[in-house]
Order: sequence, then structure tokens, then C-alpha cells
Amino acid sequence: MVHVGRQAVYGRDGTVRGYELLFRAGADSASAGRHGTLLRLGTQATSQVIVNTFTEFGLEKLVGKQRAFINLTRDFLVGDLPVPFSPGEAVLEVLESVPVDERVAAGVARLAAQGYAIALDDFVWGGGHERLLGLASYVKLDVLGADPRELGAMVAACRLYPSVQLVAERVETEADVQLCRDLGFELFQGYALSRPQVMSIESLSPSKLRWMELLAHLTQPEIDLAEVTEVICADASLSFRVLAALNSAAIGLGRRVSTVREAIVLLGPARLRQWLSLMVISDGSQATEEQLSAIMTTARLCQIVATGSGLDGAAAFTAGLVSGISERLNIPLIELLARLPLEEVMLDALVRGTGRLGGVLATVRSYEAGDLAGAASGLPGMRGTIDVASAYLAAVEWAVATTGTVLAAS
Repeated sequence: MVHVGRQAVYGRDGTVRGYELLFRAGADSASAGRHGTLLRLGTQATSQVIVNTFTEFGLEKLVGKQRAFINLTRDFLVGDLPVPFSPGEAVLEVLESVPVDERVAAGVARLAAQGYAIALDDFVWGGGHERLLGLASYVKLDVLGADPRELGAMVAACRLYPSVQLVAERVETEADVQLCRDLGFELFQGYALSRPQVMSIESLSPSKLRWMELLAHLTQPEIDLAEVTEVICADASLSFRVLAALNSAAIGLGRRVSTVREAIVLLGPARLRQWLSLMVISDGSQATEEQLSAIMTTARLCQIVATGSGLDGAAAFTAGLVSGISERLNIPLIELLARLPLEEVMLDALVRGTGRLGGVLATVRSYEAGDLAGAASGLPGMRGTIDVASAYLAAVEWAVATTGTVLAAS
């Protein structure tokens, strides 16, 4: 299970204009990540928010058509870690805890030049962040307990930069709301309007062995796509996350795929390196090794059955992967499919069980459920139950070797 907090940002007319996305360690976490846990975990927390937002939930599920506000630590601002989504997807918040030295100032200028909207969080004049005002689209002022005259002076100083919209944050009383309206704030955020929500979703956990292999590849000057593809396809979580990353609105390809390999090629080495780097840092998901091994067995069995019937084994592997994730982690299939850029024939097979690929899934599901007669009659070209049984043993052997675990006894 992974979690992301979100707190709405409202316009003067009371409608939601965006959401700030926050790190949350659990579904019952109450404190705002940027003032608590995020400051302790820093880069890892930011990475988890980004990875979970784009590859677990999907950005639109969290913010709809509104803009996301995402806090960035120094590593992201100076370019030591990538910002893997496109400028139109989120506002980048410069945390008040990040000292603005020459590298930070240059990094923020570079991001702004690339088209990213910049927000200055908890802005205080004299803290060094005023040098970024010319680059900012939003300035967030903490109004909790603020002296009205001092707050008015701050607003007047920020108004010297006409491109800036002012966000009143920590608005906790009706009096705060009225004061900020009188001072001309465009946007409002705080408990007087709404409290943060914690959004949760089931997730997979990549094996540590796969992460180590990936790290070895990512440290090379040139990524060998063939070798990286082999590592990714051997891990259910990595395969799903790569598919979800391709589906992210940040990629904007408008292209449907049928295999994990095709998704890797479309992402390309640079984008793939960005996402995988953040996934390595994030690595906060919760599926057990036994669940992963079972999912990989299903995917491999689909591949073997399909190949034996003259069908595309790679497409069947992907279909089995998605089906296995849904069944083993009790995630509604329709929810998973909304996050993946799969071709129509694959959707037909998974949702309606139609086509020869649907027949592969039916055969595998029947065998795994102990329905040997159903498995034997699922596909033309198979010679009987013994073939599926032999394929299952081969799939289990492959999954055990791949995941490094033994399936739990059922």
C-alpha cells in the first residue's frame, strides 16, 4: 500500500484550483509532509511523492484537471536528480528550508526557462528567496498568526512582480479568510477551507536484487536498453511501473502498446533513466515476495501457453502480468487498466475474455483454479492438460529463479 497526501488550493470564488501533493508514510498520517516528515526524509520523500503520483495513482486521479503543486528539495532544483514530468503537469515548489545559493538560483532559472511554473513556499522577505521572485509564478505566504500590517507590507512588496499570484497558506479561521481576501490574495489554502486528505492504493514492491542490477546499469554512461529490458521484464513491479510511466500525461505520446519492451523503447534511454532513478530512491511499496513470485508465474505461464499456440508471447506476458497483479493484490482490473496504455486487443482479452489472447488468459486462470478440463479446452493447438501442467512447472521454475523466492504453499 502506498500513500500520497493532497491539500486543495482554492480560488477567490471558492472553487478548487489545484492540489498540493504531500508525503505520507501511512493512511492515518495527519501531519503535513512539508512541515514534518518531508523535512526529515528529504529527497526520498519527494521521490516517493513523484513516483507514487505518476506511476501508482496516475496524476489525473489525484488532481483531476487541476494543477498539482509538488515540493522539491535541493537535489531536484540543482539538477542532481531529474524532474521527470513535463512543465504543464505540476508547479514546482521551492521549499523555505532550501538555502538559495548560486547553484539553486541557476537551477531554478533553468527549470523556469524550460517552462515549469515555480512557487516559493513559506516565503519570507530577507531569507534569500527574494532573488527568485522574478522567476516565480506563485508566492505562498504563511498567514497563521501574522500581523495584518506586516502581511500587507509583504503583499505590497510581492506586487512589484506582476507575474506572481499570491497564495495564502495556513488559513485557519474565517477571519484569516476575510483578511486575505481584503489584501487581494488570488489563492487560499488551509484548515478553514479543507484539511489534507490521504489517498491510498495497493502497490507492488520491486525486489532488492532487481534494484541492485538496475543501479549498476544506471551508473553507466550509456544505458544498454536490451540489458535493462531484461532486468525490468524479470520483475512484476518494475514492469508495471514502466507501463504506468509511459501512460503518464507527462510523456504525451498518445500511443498504445502491447509489451513492456515497446514501452521501454518509447520512453527512451533519457526518460527511462529519470524514472528508474527516482524509483530506486523511492522504493516504498509493500507487496510480499510470495505475491510477486505468484504474479510472475502467471505472466510466464501466459507467455508459454501463447507461444505454444502460435501467439505473441510478449503480449501474453503483459496480459498475465496485469491479470496477476489484479488477482493477487485484490486491485479492481478496471482501476489498473485506467493507468496503463494498453492496446484495444489486450483490453478486450483482459476485460471481456475475447480473442485468442482472451483464450490464453482463460486457460491459465482455469489451470490455476484447479479446473483442468477448462484448461485443456481453452485453446486450439494445445495437446491437452499435460502441456499446461508442464508449462506451469516451467513457469514456476522460472519465477523462483527470477524472484529468488519459493512460492508459499497453498
